[in-house]
Formats: sequence, structure tokens, C-alpha cells
Amino acid sequence: MKVVNLKQAILQAWKERWSDYQWAINMKKFFPKGATWDILNLAEALLEQAMIGPSPNPLILSYLKYAISSQMVSYSTVLTAISKFDDFSRDLCIQALLDIMDMFCDRLSCHGKAEECIGLCRALLSALHWLLRCTIASAERLREGTTAGEKQLTMCLQRLHKILSSTKNRALLHIAKLEEASSWTAIEQSLLKLGDTFASLNNSHLQSQAEECGALVRSIPIMLSMHSEQLHKTGFPTVHAVVLLEGTMNLTGEMQPLVEQLMMVKRMQRIPSPLFILEIWKACFVGLIESPEGTEELKWTAFTFLKIPQVLVKLKKYPQGDKDFTEDVNCAFEFLLKLTPLLDRADQRCNCDCINLLLQECSKQGLLSEMNKDSLTEKRIADREQSPWLKSAENANIQPNPGLILRAEPTVTNILKTMDADHSKSPEGLLGVLGHMLSGKSLDLLLAAAAATGKLKSFARKFISLNEFTKHINGENSKAASVRALLFDISFLMLCHVAQTYGSEVILSESSTVGEVPFFETWMQMCMPEEGKILNPDHPCFRPDSTKVESLVALLNNTSETKLVQILKWHEACLSISAAILEILNAWENGVLAFESIQKITDNIKGKVCSLAVCAVAWLVAHVRMLGLDEREKSLQMIRQLVGPLSSENTLQFYNESLNEFTKHINGENSKAASVRALLFDISFLMLCHVAQTYRSEVILSESSTVGEVPFFETWMQMCMPEEGKILNPDHPCFRPDSTKVESLVALLNNTSETKLVQILKWHEACLSILAAILEILNAWENGVLAFESIQKITDNIKGKVCSLAVCAIAWLVAHVRMLGLDEREKSLQMIRQLSGVKRTRKTWFTVTERLYDQL
Repeated sequence: MKVVNLKQAILQAWKERWSDYQWAINMKKFFPKGATWDILNLAEALLEQAMIGPSPNPLILSYLKYAISSQMVSYSTVLTAISKFDDFSRDLCIQALLDIMDMFCDRLSCHGKAEECIGLCRALLSALHWLLRCTIASAERLREGTTAGEKQLTMCLQRLHKILSSTKNRALLHIAKLEEASSWTAIEQSLLKLGDTFASLNNSHLQSQAEECGALVRSIPIMLSMHSEQLHKTGFPTVHAVVLLEGTMNLTGEMQPLVEQLMMVKRMQRIPSPLFILEIWKACFVGLIESPEGTEELKWTAFTFLKIPQVLVKLKKYPQGDKDFTEDVNCAFEFLLKLTPLLDRADQRCNCDCINLLLQECSKQGLLSEMNKDSLTEKRIADREQSPWLKSAENANIQPNPGLILRAEPTVTNILKTMDADHSKSPEGLLGVLGHMLSGKSLDLLLAAAAATGKLKSFARKFISLNEFTKHINGENSKAASVRALLFDISFLMLCHVAQTYGSEVILSESSTVGEVPFFETWMQMCMPEEGKILNPDHPCFRPDSTKVESLVALLNNTSETKLVQILKWHEACLSISAAILEILNAWENGVLAFESIQKITDNIKGKVCSLAVCAVAWLVAHVRMLGLDEREKSLQMIRQLVGPLSSENTLQFYNESLNEFTKHINGENSKAASVRALLFDISFLMLCHVAQTYRSEVILSESSTVGEVPFFETWMQMCMPEEGKILNPDHPCFRPDSTKVESLVALLNNTSETKLVQILKWHEACLSILAAILEILNAWENGVLAFESIQKITDNIKGKVCSLAVCAIAWLVAHVRMLGLDEREKSLQMIRQLSGVKRTRKTWFTVTERLYDQL
């Protein structure tokens, strides 16, 4: 599109007196989206039209200012357009142009391509030349005695100083000087002329300002040489790389080699100690922030908070000359505190004040004085006050990994001492310790802490010793056999996890070790799949004594998992399982065994002793790699069976529903039997609610072709249970049972303790009656017949030991509240809160009631 059309559009805007935003909207309508405003020279066209008269056109100037503010035009095109104006006698126009420069010259930026960035540098150089020419013209007018010249000269010198006082702007001008040597020559000539002109002026103040601006211009060519020493000392990527490599690849490595590598880098690059320590911390925080969630995050946390402070302790022993290493550490932390965005990001990732924990650990290791630690802590607390998002309650319940890792470190030492004891004296106690280790992410925390402090190999050796201990049998009863099976299983699985997470090298004995090689080491080297490792499924270790294989196959095919834990030698069973699996696989492929039999066998294998399943899958992986693509189906299917949940768990929903129906039938029972029946009804009801809420109600419903009475839970779920998009009618007949049953239930809730409450005869009837009972209680409360204390007593009775009554009550209340106006809901909502609060003693109860409450 031609510039003349652009001018016509600007003139039309001026004639019709468009506001700045109206002008912008209409301009975008008039011109195609393909061409940018810089290509159309919008800034130059606006300035050209604005500067036609003796004074600038304020309306058209407002369009240009709007275009600059809304980034319709780039800074470079505006500066280029300004530098083309050369009538320095028009004071008002010059003042307007200087005001426009003021809008952005202290925050010049370019986010485009490299050519556009170079264009900005060139435009700034042109603007500098224009300002120098304008200053010279103003000085000459002042010398001739024009009063307006002094005002204009002052304004020009102020803008010159403002632009040149910015290091960033001078750097941009330095780039332009390298690109445009001829333009820089013109700048130098203007500087000489400026000096000559000011020499004949009598105003010392203006002369000093001009000399200062001239000095700033002359400093541009020597910028790099002036700051070379400073730039040399600000970045040390080698230190960063060494630390990142160690934290990512070698957490279990010895500390001394890392210390020596770091010292070599420090000496070769002559890095000052504070900046050297600062670079180490920076690398740690970057690694911590960038690490993937899970085990890798725990590894980096342990590396940062446990290993690096100990590395610094070793660095402290190297000669420091006359400098105090603790002062260097303090100085490094002072520098680190200035990197607020980095620290905030780390705190956000770890959900804690990382610096505070790090300072405590360094103080404990003797790397910081108590006074310096307190001073640094106070500074970081003050900085965190400026970042309110770090205090959000969103992750308030999540325990931060750094704190957990620091607490895990002494626990590792205690566990190692416990493992040194004689296992034969108290195997049950040892089982308790191992059980605690396996809860939540305790094992990963302990392993990360052990790896960072160099104790992981000792940790692994203790578990190999425990695994070996379970091979030796001295006349044992059924309980002792079960304990031995669990000790073998847990130690085997822990060692597998260590090998997969930290590498098999951690497990292997020293080559100089004399004696029998432990079973797990043998199995790991010969049978355990690893990346880049080729296994031979026909290796002799996979072909044990045939009689042992046959007895194991018979055991897997016919025995329940309860008897399975009584296998005498588990290490032999782990080696025999591969041959047993091959026999079972061949029988399945030849049609001797059906899929149901395979399910039963795999369930027996992975029952309570998981190590057998691990060994079976390990062999199957090696076996599958040797097969063609068309021969793998059965083997892969067996792997899926072994790594999936027990097939009996698939029938959990059927079991729960059957159990729920069973509890409706009563045959003369005593008080204990009634309590047991109440609990059976309650557990099955809550489990079915949880299944319906987690996997949708369709999972629960019977097939439409099923003949017979519809189970109670299905009826209740369809008519009474709130779901997303489902509208319930609280006045439905199912909510209005026999009035006598309702009255007796109300009386029971109002006067009876939860202990007697479990003796209700028919729980399915009570679950339907509770709805009408709650309505009566609610009406009595609203009419002042019952006080809030009575309501509390009733709701405590409802949600006592039988939670299903509370779930049914909340379900009806949710439907009831939805039918009420906003000003009528208070009592109903208060009752829901009473029913869903206080006694949240069970996880399922909490989950079910919370989800029902969410339906509001």
C-alpha cells in the first residue's frame, strides 16, 4: 500500500477529529494484516504530518504517542523518523520531538530478529547524531543572543545526558559504531564542533554539562577494554558444568575426586573464593529447579543439602592464604541473596525456605558463624515478605523434601546400626523397621540421603546380608516361615530398587572380597535386565534341578498364597521360577492350560511374595527378546498378568455388592453378631460409594437382562446419590418411608449412644428412613424445638461407628439444599458441615463425604 494512502488516512483522522484509540481501530481496519506499520513507515508519516506548521499538530502527535505506547511502531522507526527533522529553529517542534524521545529512551528494547536489533542500534546512533546537531544549533543561537536558544540548549543537553548515562544505551551505540564506521566519524566531527562552539560561550554550567556528555560519547569505543576485568569475573561455566554433572550422574560417587576437580578449576581460572562458592550454589539451585519430579528431585535435594556442605568442609582444608574460609562462604551467600528470582523459584519448587535450611546445615558443619547465619536468615526473610505467593496455603500440607532429606540422614545411621544386630534374635522387630522404611516415600528419602553421604554401599551390603540370612533355616513354625519369607521378599525388592535407581555397581562386592558370592549379586548379574545388557534365557542359571522345578509348578498350580509363603529355600525358588514359567508357558501355548489357569498361577506367584514375580518377569523379558515378533503374544500377555493387580481384585465390586446384600438378612443374632453385620454393611456401602464416585455409577449397575430383585445399593444410588448433571427430587417416594420406622429412628438418634446404634436390625431400611428423619430433625431445629447442642449430639450419633447413615443423610441434604432459595439454606448447610466434619476417622469416609459436599 502506498504511503500517500497512509497520509490520506491520517488527514481523514485529523479532519474528523478521531480520538487516539478510534484512530488505531480504524487504521487496523483500513490496512491489511500482512504488512507491518514499520514497513508502511507509519512513524515517519505521522511526524511528517504533525510537523507541517510552525508548531506541532497535537492531535496527530497523540496518534504517534498512542502508536508508541501500544507498540504499533518500533522504537527504531520512531528514532529514525526524529533524526530526519532538521529545522532546528522551530522551538516548539524540537520540544515535542524531545518529549517523544523521553517516552522510551530509558527503556529501549527489541524482541524481534537479529536484523531488527541491529536496526535499533543504528537508529539510536542516528538519534545521537541528531541530538548533537540540535545542541550545536541551539548553542550557536545562544551565542547570537537569542533567549529561546538557552532553553532549547538546556533541554538538548538533558536528553543527551539521559541517553548516554545508561550503560545499556552506550553498549547499543558501541554495536552501531562497529556496524556503521562512517556514521561514527560524523559523531566524532560533531563532538569537535560542539567543543569549539561551547568554547566561545560564557555559561560555565552549560559548558560543564556539554563536557560531561562529550566524555560519555568518547567512552563508548573503549567500553570493552574498561570492563574486561569485571566481565571476566562474572561467569564461570566450568564450575557450573562440573557441579551439574556430579549432581545428575554421580550422586553416589566419592567426595574427594569432586573436591579435587573443583579445586583444579578454581586454580586454573583464578576464581576468587566467594565467586567460586557462589557458582557452586547457583548450579545446585538450577539443578534442583530443573530436576524432574520424583526420585530425581530427591537426588538433587540430597546433593544440595547434604553432599555439597560436606564438599565445602573438605574445600575448607585446602590452604586459603591469609583469608578466612567462613568469611568467603558468608560473602558467597550475600551474593546469592541478590539472586532473588532464582531463590524464589527454588522455594516455590521445594515448598520451603531453602536458604534457611542451607544456612542451618552450613552452620552445623562449621562453615558459618552463628552471627552471620542469623544475619543472612533475616535478609532472606525480608526478601520473602515481598513474594506473597511463596506463602500460599495451596501446598501447606505437603512436607518439603529438603526438610525430609535432612531428617532422613540421621535415620540412615540408626538403621545401619539396627541392621548390624543379630537377625535371628528378633526377626519380627526387624520386619517392623523395614515396614516403616517402605511407608510412603520413606525408602527413596533414605536411599537419597545414604547416597549423598556415601553410605549407600553400606546400606546395600546390610540388605544383602539380610537376604543371605533368610537362606538358613533352623526348624521353624508357620509364623517364623512367614516372617522369613517377608524378610527375603522385602530385602530382595529393596536391592532391586537400589540397583535400578543408583546402578548395579552400588550392590556389587569389592573384587578382592573372598568367599561365596551372595545370591542377589549372582541373580542381578546373570538374570536382571538392564539398559545395554544382553541376557541369555538359556543360561545354566535359568536351568535348575528338574525335581525342584516340577514341585514349584505343582505348588503354583494348586496352592493358595497362604501356603506358598512356606517354601523352604526362597533363593532356590527364585532361580527355579524361570524354568517353571517356561513349562507353564509351553503348556499354555500347546492348549494344555486355559487362560483362567494362567490367571490363577500368576495370582499365586505375585500373591504376598513379590520377588517371585520379579524373577519371573526378568526371565520373560530375556525370553521375549529372543523371540520373533509373531511369537511374543503369550509371553507378553503373561508379563502383563504378572505386573498387573491380582485378578481377584477385579471382582472387588461384585464382592462388596454381594456383601452389602448379605447384611440385609438376619438370622437370630447376638450383640456381637449385630455389630459385625453393621460393620460389614458400612464398609461395603462406603466402598461401593467410592467406586461409583471414582469410576462412575455405570460400573455398579447390573446388566439390564438380569432377572430378580434389584439390590438395595443400586436402588439407593440411582434414586438418592448426587452425581454431576443428575437432578434429585428430595420429595420422591423413596425419601418417604414408613412413618413408624422414621419415628423410632428419630428417637434412637436423639437418645441413644453410638454403641447401641449399631444394633439397628435392618440397615438398608435405616438408610432410607434417615432421609425423612433428617427432615423432621431439621424442621424441629428451624422451629426452635431443638437447640444446636441437640443437633450436634444427633449428628455425632449418626456419624459414629456406622458412616453409611451419615452418607445417606448428606446425600438427601444435598438434594434438599438445591431446591431451596439462597436465604433458606443456612440450617441445612450447617447440618451438612456437622455431618461431614469432626469425626473424619477413616479415609474412605472422608473421601465419600467430601465428594458429596462438592456436589453443592
